[in-house]
Amino acid sequence: MSEMRAAETGNLGDILDPGVPAERTLIIDVREDGSSEAITAGAFDADANAVARALSARGFKRGASVAILANNRPDYLIAYMGIMRAGLVPVPISSRLGADTIAFILQDSSCVFAFVDGERRAMVEGRLPLADFDGAEADGFEAFLDAGPFTSATMRSEEWATILYTSGSTGRPKGVPLTHGGYLWATGVFEHMRPIAHGQPVLVAAPLFHMNALFYSKLLFRLGAINVLMRRFTARGYIRAIEEHRCVLLTSVPTMLALVAKEKEALASADLSSVRMVTTGSAPVTQGLMDKIKEIFPGAETSVSFGTTESGPVAFGPHPQGLRRPDTSLGYPSPGVEVRLVGGETPDEGVLHIRTQAMMPGYLNLPDITAKRLQDGWYDTGDIMRRDENGFYFFVGRADDMFVCGGENIYPGEVEKLLERHPAVHQAAVVPVPDEVKGQLPVAYVVRVPGQPVSEEDIKQFALSHGPAYAHPRAVFFIEELPLAGTNKIDRKALIARAAKDFTPRS
Repeated sequence: MSEMRAAETGNLGDILDPGVPAERTLIIDVREDGSSEAITAGAFDADANAVARALSARGFKRGASVAILANNRPDYLIAYMGIMRAGLVPVPISSRLGADTIAFILQDSSCVFAFVDGERRAMVEGRLPLADFDGAEADGFEAFLDAGPFTSATMRSEEWATILYTSGSTGRPKGVPLTHGGYLWATGVFEHMRPIAHGQPVLVAAPLFHMNALFYSKLLFRLGAINVLMRRFTARGYIRAIEEHRCVLLTSVPTMLALVAKEKEALASADLSSVRMVTTGSAPVTQGLMDKIKEIFPGAETSVSFGTTESGPVAFGPHPQGLRRPDTSLGYPSPGVEVRLVGGETPDEGVLHIRTQAMMPGYLNLPDITAKRLQDGWYDTGDIMRRDENGFYFFVGRADDMFVCGGENIYPGEVEKLLERHPAVHQAAVVPVPDEVKGQLPVAYVVRVPGQPVSEEDIKQFALSHGPAYAHPRAVFFIEELPLAGTNKIDRKALIARAAKDFTPRS
């Protein structure tokens, strides 16, 4: 394809595999009603160039920020790549944020233009010039495109390629600039996946404003894979997309797979034999969930990935000696990645600090927070890890999720893993509630396995029998499903607020 360029140009917007024929499908757009449409590599590349031409014609200064505020769709990725080709910086914004937070992000990142969908247009209109993916008028996306050839800006390695915003669960979201050189390197770390992915359909269902789906989409471009892109995740839609498009590799966050596992009827009638690999990440995975994944996809290899917005999703991978990765392990440190464990009782446990070529240069407009979390290139992840005798790493919990009960440190993730070993527990989340005597007490929210009755006392006794007494939940609340934050992780902030109302303190 004459207009495709290799990643070696230095512009992340040119990461599409130049060996992919123009007529081959690059993206399958899976709509909410289950219908789909194929977009060829040639059409995608031409439209990304058309975005770059149109933006360049507006005379924006090199490095200026351009927002994308929309649900998943191929146009999202077309705009994303075109912005970078023009030498500008895309700012993907969560479509689930409130208007005030979106206004803050637009101002904090100094956006000069925005791509939006019709549902979110009102949050941007009047603040910035925009192109509406759903619009049919002069400011619609189709009218915005300027068809024709385009030569991408050659970017220096340290120039910003993207600004992502953290979820902001503990306050306003923080901007995280990521560089062209860093992410050309980061996608190269996964070249070992080319044999399974090249030319094959790979399911992407997480939101594109989040690191998980956005990174995988770039990686699939590099590997010459077919991105089966769901506009919106539903468990039944996920199962249907696997079967209909014969996906060989699944990307996910654990909550998605937990919801899929509940769809017994849909799973029983679906042919999922095409799946050869299931990857999940962005949140902890329990052994119970891994067992369910293996049952659903018996012919597939499973892996748990780990990364942070700040340092990239590249920390861990296969063992260099070919040792089998334990089910819930994050893997062995990837080549070119430095890791260390800090503050633990032994050298094999502690808070993970990491240094990679994909590291952010620092939080946007937040020098004080940058100085606390990033020192001499080492980023303090805040994630507590342990390392086994073979060098495999395991997630223990978030340092900021940890709470103290009667002088004992409780890591919710560890208690949740314990509870999910109970045969009647599908999912569990543990949060603290205030207590005058102990300071804080653990309580649990539990989603039952359908058809398997279990009582609050059963859960408490199971925890007391299999774990330390101080960590057992003092109350258990059964709910239909756990609340999710915008990135499809469990919304702990919402559960903490709910627990404060649900829990009756002892007299």
